[in-house]
Amino acid sequence: MTDSTDTAEIATFGYERARDELVNVVKMLEQGGMDLDDSLALWERGEALANRCEEHLAGARKRVEDALAHRTSQEG
Repeated sequence: MTDSTDTAEIATFGYERARDELVNVVKMLEQGGMDLDDSLALWERGEALANRCEEHLAGARKRVEDALAHRTSQEG
């Protein structure tokens, strides 16, 4: 299970850091060789990192949509 400290730390990550760490988590999981508890903990960290990336992307998407809506209202 992802520790609440890990979750709080991940919540402060910028997109690039979360993405880079997620890439590393995936590589480690693909290599295998860990026991089940370590694998599950790493998987959960990967889930938290993926969620953080998605938060950043959703925020960026909203900013683009708002900018486009503003531009459209100015043209009309």
